Amino acid sequence: MNHITVYRKPGEYAGWPANYGIWNWGNEIVTGFTLGSHSTDGGFHYRDKEQPFKTMQARSIDGGLTWETIHAPLAAPGDVAISADEHMNLGLGPVHLRSNPPKIFDEEFDFSNPDFAILMARTGIRGTCESYFYITKDRCKNWLGPYSFPMFGLGGVAARTDIVSHQSHTNKCIFLLTATKPDDDQGRVFCAETRDAGQSFQFLSWLREFPEGIENMPSTVRLSSGRLLTALRCRSSLESIGWIDLMYSDDEGINWHSLSRPVQGTGSAGNPPVLLLLSDGRLCLIYGYRGEGAGIRYVTSENAGLSWGHEIILRDDAGNHDVGYPRAIERPDGDVVVVYYHNDIADGERYIAATIWKP
Repeated sequence: MNHITVYRKPGEYAGWPANYGIWNWGNEIVTGFTLGSHSTDGGFHYRDKEQPFKTMQARSIDGGLTWETIHAPLAAPGDVAISADEHMNLGLGPVHLRSNPPKIFDEEFDFSNPDFAILMARTGIRGTCESYFYITKDRCKNWLGPYSFPMFGLGGVAARTDIVSHQSHTNKCIFLLTATKPDDDQGRVFCAETRDAGQSFQFLSWLREFPEGIENMPSTVRLSSGRLLTALRCRSSLESIGWIDLMYSDDEGINWHSLSRPVQGTGSAGNPPVLLLLSDGRLCLIYGYRGEGAGIRYVTSENAGLSWGHEIILRDDAGNHDVGYPRAIERPDGDVVVVYYHNDIADGERYIAATIWKP
């Protein structure tokens, strides 16, 4: 096992890769994260909400051993970090009134291009939050957009990147997204799709329309059978102990059913999962843990998610709960690279780290 620093500077707050995405082409890996200023007065997250955040992008061309970090090559609404409104007290307002507002999508999703990828983004997580997206045709060297994403008649849509292409139709793909509740709080997951390469989008289904507490940040894979499996970040209230549930669909996201609870506890306020289908057929579920011994953990399943093995700790050396939000890929050699944010001491800077190991 190898723990690596992706990005770290004293006095800074680097966090939340799960809010962006991870993409790989063999041993070339790209991920995103948010960068701002550290502050011990920041509450649950030790960040300075009076300062703007910015979006960063890290790239490795050697399977995660070394990384180069740049400002993300994209046009951000309001010229501040995408997907970070809730961490800034800047009064940014509706996204269409900012500089670089989302525009009508005039391209198409080209999954035949191996260098193509989609990045979802959002203005917040509650109330009337809006979502938008970017595309790249050159392995994240340039992001085109932002492009408008529909609200589907919902109060708010908080998109993070969780997209599964169709088995046989190249113009179709499925999006797993989070909507606000009728009371404007965060936390119910739904499924949408495009049937025409991004020219239009359709609401398909709720995973659970009225969940217990808060559910968000899905992570989805497609099994060889065609079944969709989605892991959900769950918690009963904002500061309660979280857990992870697994749901499945056998009809391309039209209907969803509960399958198992892979993780009983993820610590205070919970942490999002990242679900991988490994090349050997096993499932690997990785998550941040925000309890005593905070850090990164994982479980595996050998029977398509029906049951799960014992929790395995990758690291438990964090200074406090402010860690996690992982994204992960499997390398061609079968090793897994998971990227997340971490800290060594409670009031120290937050930094982006990676762990490489073979599950």
